[in-house]
Amino acid sequence: MNNLFNPSVYQSRRAKLVAEMKSGVALFLGNHELPMSYKANTFPFRQDSSFLYFFGLSLPNLAAIIDFDENREILFGDDIDIDDIIWMGVQPSMQELGERVGVKEVRPFSELKKYIQGRELHFLPPYQAENKILLFNLTGKSIEKLGELSSVPLIQAIVKLRSKKEAIEIEQIEEACKIGVLMHETIMKSCKSGVSEQYLAGLAEGVTLSYGKGVSFPVILSQRGEVLHNHRHDGILKKGNLLLVDAGAENNFRYTSDYTRTLPVDGVFETKQREIYEIVLRANTEAIVSLKPDIYYRDVHLFASQIIAEGLKELGLMKGDIQEAVKVGAHALFFPHGLGHQMGLDVHDMENLGENFVGYDDTISRSKQFGLSALRMGRKLQEGFVITVEPGIYFIPDLIDIWKKERKFEQFINYAKVEEYRDFGGIRIEDDVLITGNSHRVLGPPLAKTVDELQKMICS
Repeated sequence: MNNLFNPSVYQSRRAKLVAEMKSGVALFLGNHELPMSYKANTFPFRQDSSFLYFFGLSLPNLAAIIDFDENREILFGDDIDIDDIIWMGVQPSMQELGERVGVKEVRPFSELKKYIQGRELHFLPPYQAENKILLFNLTGKSIEKLGELSSVPLIQAIVKLRSKKEAIEIEQIEEACKIGVLMHETIMKSCKSGVSEQYLAGLAEGVTLSYGKGVSFPVILSQRGEVLHNHRHDGILKKGNLLLVDAGAENNFRYTSDYTRTLPVDGVFETKQREIYEIVLRANTEAIVSLKPDIYYRDVHLFASQIIAEGLKELGLMKGDIQEAVKVGAHALFFPHGLGHQMGLDVHDMENLGENFVGYDDTISRSKQFGLSALRMGRKLQEGFVITVEPGIYFIPDLIDIWKKERKFEQFINYAKVEEYRDFGGIRIEDDVLITGNSHRVLGPPLAKTVDELQKMICS
């Protein structure tokens, strides 16, 4: 419980939320310990991010309310008894916990239901089964309908507050980035033929547990880079292959990082690999250079897509009017995901609140076009946003077969040439970026990214 900001930080955040809401009671449910194989053997505990943001306490079995009508804040939970003390030692009382985060009023958990009965209740979409059941018991609302019954005004208010990172948050994200860079450098130095993917994934996770709370998401590490989120680590590194590593860390305050690098096993890119890599690198670096407030991130995505398509045309994989090809989505055969997402207390920040609330607003809506529809973040950038930039090029055999059979975008795609790359795999490069007052700043220490830098790091 040492990883807490000053109580004034949480008080200020709650005051800002009060200013955004008109009436009712906001209910924040903390998360629960989840059994791994039996009740007493649990997964590592992870508190709900919005609960952390407003109330800071990384402990299970807590709830809190902000009463907008009566201007009250109440923390609900129970003091531990002697049975718990025997196993866990003496713990802070609920009153002490409340004081640490600036909440004066605390009550037993059993009083929560009575307090919210008959009130205009605002709650967030639940994702833990335990909290779905708890909400059903508290409200009587159908578990299946809790998502659609969650409070849009509360979601929108929280997205508004959490999207713009405070200076104290940026410091924590920088710390998570330092850990993320270290985990990637550790992998780079061991990216040698004969090494198992499992070993490298274990090294990476070990780094995060040594300096923080662990990985920000399950490590993606695979020589099958065309599988976008490949969590299988059952391969042995082979010379001539590419190893895609998408991994990040949570620091002790639960702020996150997210990096991707694609590495040549034994440190040497083959000609085709180097050519494709340079295209992705150009899309990554030029997209980052373009970042500033008040531009739509969808436009940055399309800018990066244009760079990718032009590069593929130079290699004979695409053809025709490239501007038109990007407009209709022909490039999505090779780049079927979005350029990036917001990042903070969640690696896909606030995804549990709904991507369309986080990444879009009343000025821009999500496209239905294949590829572009996967863009998590399309709205205007603002000072204080922390986003990822992660273009990629992939050769997905099943997708190629479907499009080729349908003769889809034949005027833009050279399918005969594509077949020469059928077993290529995929390349992705990702960095974490803060939007500043008039520009941007790449977060974290420098991480090897150019061909020469990677070859030097791997061969060291």
